[in-house]
Amino acid sequence: MLLTFVVAYLCVSIFIGLYAARRVRTSSDYIVAGRSLPIYVTIATVFATWFGSETVLGIPATFLDGGMGSIIADPFGASLCLILVGLVFARPLYRMKLLTIGDFYRKKFGRGVEMVVSFCIAASYLGWVAAQVIALGLVLDLLSGNSLGMPIAMTIGTGIVLLYTLFGGMWSVAMTDFMQMVVIMIGLAIIAFFIGSKAGGPMAVIDHAAAADKFTFLPERNWTAWFAFISAWLTMGFGSIPQQDVFQRVMSAKDENAAVQGTVIGGVLYMLFAFIPVFLAYSALLIDPNEVNILMTQDSQRILPALIMDHTPVAVQILFFGALLSAIMSTASGALLAPATVFAENVVRPLLPKLDDRHMLRLTRGCVLVFSFIVLYLAQNSEIGIFEMVENASKVTLAGAFVPLFAGIYWKRANKTGAVLSILFGISVWLGCEYTIPEDTALMPAQMAGFIAAIIGMLIGGYWRK
Repeated sequence: MLLTFVVAYLCVSIFIGLYAARRVRTSSDYIVAGRSLPIYVTIATVFATWFGSETVLGIPATFLDGGMGSIIADPFGASLCLILVGLVFARPLYRMKLLTIGDFYRKKFGRGVEMVVSFCIAASYLGWVAAQVIALGLVLDLLSGNSLGMPIAMTIGTGIVLLYTLFGGMWSVAMTDFMQMVVIMIGLAIIAFFIGSKAGGPMAVIDHAAAADKFTFLPERNWTAWFAFISAWLTMGFGSIPQQDVFQRVMSAKDENAAVQGTVIGGVLYMLFAFIPVFLAYSALLIDPNEVNILMTQDSQRILPALIMDHTPVAVQILFFGALLSAIMSTASGALLAPATVFAENVVRPLLPKLDDRHMLRLTRGCVLVFSFIVLYLAQNSEIGIFEMVENASKVTLAGAFVPLFAGIYWKRANKTGAVLSILFGISVWLGCEYTIPEDTALMPAQMAGFIAAIIGMLIGGYWRK
């Protein structure tokens, strides 16, 4: 019965995505949904795109291992990113009427900066999308009784998301996101009530976590620990701002107010609902401590699915896997579309100046297809956990894209020289520290060093040339 309902849900998602694809006539329709999404859809697509596999599987596993301080990057940094985008960046970027975030760098700093930053942004998504593919494979393999195997399960999951994203672009992503947000919210709320009761009530779970010192938030009193803490927060909080998936939702809104309010509300909702999977996973420690301890040493990302499969009736299982698949598919579709549109619009299109809009639409769809094959390959050959893969995705943009974006909007001295030096300093220092200084001996994480270097590069360029 569970598998039947899951298959039916996947079919409904595909149908809605393909139905929404009928609205696509131009590349603008495909990339930013014709800039026509109302505020409630903007909220849904912001929330659903970020509420992915790391939220349901990665964050709870990380919390069980390291407590509240270990999840500073996500959900705290991720929510900060969305709120800052709404309050600080949405209005000025919306007024520029851009198709991609890469277009900003071209208008402000020129073609060269556009192509370099856009390539970095597109590349940064590979690990994030691969994390969603791994999670999809994990869920489908689990539902099949482990008969599919992860490679086949990941291939099937990628094919499902690709099917409606390829044809409908942002229209399909937005319409499926709205449905998936409803499923996530209702499903997780009901499951939390059921599991909380089974664990002895919410206060029993909270008291047990407090007694185990899981609510300690701030790091130890030494510079290295504080640098690591702040860096994790900045990596997601600032590094995820110059990303196409966030920008795409801003530009798809029907007006400035919808762009601002939709992003801020989506960010607040994300923070609130991200703690439900954490509560569920910790409840598992009270319900079945032996199984949790075993899975912590094998694959902690399976704790929550195992809890649902072993200790809940079929109705709750249907709600959970519906919510989980919604979370993964919404993030996967948005994260797959984003790098493909940036790569097509800002890396390939400048090389083909005579390309008309009809062929541009085909090019973008072709990039979506190519990126799906790349991330599937990475997913099948990766040994990194989901939480870490998502956090790593923002390192390159923190070091190489955030400073030129912020300075380009708010600093009058920002110029091409400053942008070039910022990117050069940020990326080179980050990579240099990442691959030459052992993590356990470094004063600060490599991406934080790169971020500081990027600021220095922008300041040098800004004061060197007006």
